[in-house]
Amino acid sequence: MLDKHASDRFYESLPANFTDELLLTRALTHRSYLNENRDVLEDNQRLEFLGDAILAYIVAEWLYNRFPEKNEGFLTKMRSALVHTEQLAFFARKIDLGSALLLGKGEELAGGRDRTAILCDAFEALIAAIYLGTDIQTVKDFFYPMMESQIDLILQSHAEEDPKSILQEWAQAQGYASPVYVLERESGPDHDKVFEVSVSVNGEQLAQGSGGSKQLAEKAAASAAMLKLGLRIS
Repeated sequence: MLDKHASDRFYESLPANFTDELLLTRALTHRSYLNENRDVLEDNQRLEFLGDAILAYIVAEWLYNRFPEKNEGFLTKMRSALVHTEQLAFFARKIDLGSALLLGKGEELAGGRDRTAILCDAFEALIAAIYLGTDIQTVKDFFYPMMESQIDLILQSHAEEDPKSILQEWAQAQGYASPVYVLERESGPDHDKVFEVSVSVNGEQLAQGSGGSKQLAEKAAASAAMLKLGLRIS
């Protein structure tokens, strides 16, 4: 059964031609709910498997057309940046998917509605459900605007190049310990939080960064630190 307490934001985000409540319910069903409700036959893990493959395809196609001048290496890194766990959970939070999840009581009490791994898996399952209930074009129309809204931020923060790794390599080359990231503050509602993180090297705070998840904020902070230090993406 659908969660009638879910926010309007979630239901309004769904494609108008996606009307299969059975598929939607399955996409929203976490295994903890299945364990506590024996009348429920399936959780969202099979849909998650399919959604992962669909996302890999449509993201690759979108990047291929969006960046005709870029080589395979760039496209591969950008695809990784767009479909990794933190980023998909960010997209899930944007549509308030967590409010609609069907969770077991224990998972609910443990904060499962905002758990990154659960949100990522459910988002992949939702993608598969939309595909099965409509067609691939509907999935593209649903997901392409999300990618477009994030692509400039990813480029600006060099997320596809993993600035945290580059900053760590620089610190080690200087004989310093690994950079230290500290969550300074978080703000905003649960479905649209903003995290602010600082990064320090050798006891000196170099920069701060913000993002829709801790990982994205850390990458933004690392990118800002690289800029301050005059480091470049190789």
